[in-house]
Amino acid sequence: MFILRFFYLKLKYIITGNVWYNITGFILLDKFRSFEKIIGCNIYHPRYYLKALTHRSFLETNGNMDSSNERLEYLGDAVVDLIVGKYLFNKFPNEDEGFLTKTRSMLVNKSALFDAAERINLEDYLLVSENFSKALPDGSKTVLSDAYEAIVGAIYLDKGLKKAEKFLMKSLLEPSFEITGYLNDNNYKSQLLEYAQKRRLENLEYNVIKEEGPQHKKLFTVQVKINNEILGTGNGKNKRSAEQVAAKNALQKIKNA
Repeated sequence: MFILRFFYLKLKYIITGNVWYNITGFILLDKFRSFEKIIGCNIYHPRYYLKALTHRSFLETNGNMDSSNERLEYLGDAVVDLIVGKYLFNKFPNEDEGFLTKTRSMLVNKSALFDAAERINLEDYLLVSENFSKALPDGSKTVLSDAYEAIVGAIYLDKGLKKAEKFLMKSLLEPSFEITGYLNDNNYKSQLLEYAQKRRLENLEYNVIKEEGPQHKKLFTVQVKINNEILGTGNGKNKRSAEQVAAKNALQKIKNA
């Protein structure tokens, strides 16, 4: 069935000449198959997904493609807000608007969306220019979080709200709520984010600066920065725990300043 769909898309591209049908020309067959599994949809209308994966840098070397994923990112942002808002409204019937707003901001900020994009290995499917790909690690958080929202927008346009909700549940919501203490006061990342938002500080980012030890017993060292100022460093057995320690140390530094 998959092979038939693959040839259907190729034939559609040959007949129409529309580059947005040619997803199989940009994504190798095995990656195409794994991408379908990730989004939970069989692709018959590839234009949405191909656009969602297209960074604006890719247009520089592919003149036949006339737009990037920026419009789909805008749509996906709205869909994510709606689905997450509905989910929290139903999950916490006794909580007030302030709690719901704060929790939603924790779930839809760039760090959370970047984590979701990493879970599905979205970077493996992105279409970027060769020059930009060399610099991608430095700006990958924004690029990947934007692409993740664009994918949500693509699924919504192609398959509807229910499919988009299913994708979000699997890649964003359920993993987020599996984190121990996610909504408790010991979530130092959320506290630091709230601090930055209240003071209108931008460019809050976490960077892995060191990985030590064998694959089964790694130790990660993470730095947290706001506006390129290093505020804290932390160690942990995985990136998420190291980020929490870094955020805790940053908050302590802010408190003592």
